[in-house]
Formats: sequence, C-alpha cells, structure tokens
Amino acid sequence: MRNRMLLLTIISFITLIGCFPKVHLFPDEREPLQEFTIEGHEKGKVLVIPIIGFLSDSSKEGLIREKPSIVQEIVSQLRRAEKDKEIKAVLLKINSPGGTSVASDLIYHELLSFKRRTGVKIVVEMMDVAASGGYYIALTADLICAHPLTITGSVGVIFIRPDISGLLNKIGVNVTITKSGLNKDMGNFLCPATEKEIAMFQNFVDEYGKNFINLVIKHRKIEERALADITTARIYSAKDALKFKLIDKIGYIDDALVNAKELAGLSKEAKVVVYRRSRYSEDTIYNDVSSSSNIIKLTLVDFGLSESMQALHPGFYYLWVPADSTKR
Repeated sequence: MRNRMLLLTIISFITLIGCFPKVHLFPDEREPLQEFTIEGHEKGKVLVIPIIGFLSDSSKEGLIREKPSIVQEIVSQLRRAEKDKEIKAVLLKINSPGGTSVASDLIYHELLSFKRRTGVKIVVEMMDVAASGGYYIALTADLICAHPLTITGSVGVIFIRPDISGLLNKIGVNVTITKSGLNKDMGNFLCPATEKEIAMFQNFVDEYGKNFINLVIKHRKIEERALADITTARIYSAKDALKFKLIDKIGYIDDALVNAKELAGLSKEAKVVVYRRSRYSEDTIYNDVSSSSNIIKLTLVDFGLSESMQALHPGFYYLWVPADSTKR
C-alpha cells in the first residue's frame, strides 16, 4: 500500500509538470547569436571576440547540456561577422595558455581565411596569459598588443603521455597486448615507452615545434639573436616580449580598441559590438561571457586541478602547462 501511494504521488507530480509551460533556466546554445552594442554610435563596427581558456576542438559535457568547443564558437562568430559589411575590425581578447596543436592551428587557419575573404583588420589584446597556442593564434593579427602584466611566449610544442605502469606493478596488475605491428601500441600509457618510441615522439615534437617557429618568422620581424632565445620555448613578460618583437605594443584594452579603429579607418565613436545569446545589463568591454560560457558549471568535488590539466589526453599540445585556466 505504501509503495502504491508513493508511485501515485510520483505520477501525479510528473503530470503536473507537464501542464506548465516549458521554462528555460539556462541560456540555450541552440539559440542564434545576437549582436549587442557595447559603446559607440557612428558608422562602422569593431567586433570583440573573447578567446578564453584551453583551446580545443572537442565539445565538453555540461550539467544541463553539451558545451560547444571553443573552435566552434570562434568560427560561428567569424561566419556571422563575414555577413556584416559594417564590421571593419575584429579585436581578439586572448586569455589562454594554449591547447591542442590541432585546435590552435584550426583557429589560426580560420582567422587568416577570414582576413583574406573580408579584408577586416585583426587586433589582439593579450590579457593574463597568451602563451603557446594562445600566441600561435595571435600571429594572425595586424597588431599585437599586450596588457602590461601579460605572460606570453612559450613558442613550442609538448607531447604528453601518462605512464601508469609503475602503479599497475604496485597493485599486481599485468597487461597483455597482442599487436599486428611492432609500433602498434606506441604511446600506450599502460607500458613504459621504449627508447625507439621516445625518439620517434621527439621527431614529431621537433617537426611541430619547427612549424610554430616558422610561423613566428613568417609573421614577425625577429632578429637572429632573439630567435635563438625564443626557440627555447621560454615565457616572457610584456616588456621582454616587446623587446624581442613578439608583440607590437603594451597597453590596456581601450588602447587596443583605439588602435583597431585607426587601422580600420573608423572614427573614434564607431560602434564596438559583441555576439552573445543573452543580454547583460550595463554591459562593458570587460565582460568575458561568451555564448559558450553561459552554461552554469557545477562541480560536486573540486580536486584543485586546472581546466587545462583535466582536459589533457595523450597527444601534442601548443600549451604552457603551468598556466591555470580555472579562473573563469
């Protein structure tokens, strides 16, 4: 009898819910992007695109729904901007330690293609961190600016491969692998890497690292002595980055906006716009909420790991690993 009453209560509750109109508690990623003007009123527009956190082309599971990848979000904004002939400049607000080598290169490729098709000027404003992949995508800009306290550089690639073979040995777990070729299980995290495998991975790293350096040489006027320092993949303060010609200017985001308008031949009162799926009252240029970050992130247990460290899988990364991207 008690179980029957409980079942009837649940059925009644579900029925009542069905009678009410559907309420969206969270912004829906399926909603179209909308344009919002942050400031300015005269003809011509500067579009601000925030590029925040770990760069990946993989979507991410959220509590309510799947979150689009950062590559998807950037490309969707560029596609919309391409249809608006009034947009004459794009300001990329970068705060990223980088990410996967493929995602970094995809964003770089899409930005360059967008520039070629539209003739729109691109200006970068680096915030806390614009390192490795974050710097890789900045190379597409006509002008690279950095906040006075920015960390940038880390021009290089890193291969990350977990190795849990020691742990398996401690707990008495053996792994048997049957393979069709000598190197079929190359990179397997269940077994230690052989010297031959390490050498092969190093060749990949050298190749991808050289690609990064070649892009720096292509886009920046770097002196030979400075290039030798940059190839160590060290990080730089804004002041040192300017000295080594990795950036063009040091300043704040409002300075970068002025530069963007000047490069595009716009007036000082030209409109500054953003693309979002939700309206924010008293919105400003400092609002980093993009369409993809509207999903509320709830964590039941916080292990103190950065977003980038949680996202890492075996593979090649244009990434400055110590950078913590959980501040958003």
